[in-house]
Amino acid sequence: MIIESIVGNVATMEKRAPHVERVYLESDDLVKRIQRVTTDHGKEIGIRLKENRELIDGDVLYMDEKNMIVVSVKEDDLLTIMPTSIQQMGEIAHQLGNRHMPAQFEGDEMLVQYDYLVEELLQQLSIPHKREKRKVKQAFRHIGHSHD
Repeated sequence: MIIESIVGNVATMEKRAPHVERVYLESDDLVKRIQRVTTDHGKEIGIRLKENRELIDGDVLYMDEKNMIVVSVKEDDLLTIMPTSIQQMGEIAHQLGNRHMPAQFEGDEMLVQYDYLVEELLQQLSIPHKREKRKVKQAFRHIGHSHD
């Protein structure tokens, strides 16, 4: 089976099939438009998306009256950063930007993929943080940039 478009997302769909198969993906795989995956029931499928779109957690790849195949993102090893002031936010944002480290934001929290050097920096700057396994809604995107 080759999937060329997304049916919808379970978060917004009213109608659902009674049986759900899941495709578990690393967050890095969400940006791949072409890939071969296997469901948790052992069914191998190909994904070749026609539209220029990234996958997100809960995307429905296939659905009929009885069955649906849903994308489920695996948890990432993250540093969750919780700055207590605009000064702390500015300091850590500047430091992470210098490292070209992608970040995501959920509420008042900044999420970055775990790095022991960043963890040491957070400790040195006394910025509240925790290391945790957590699902992210989208892939961490590295932004291309060169210093001319």
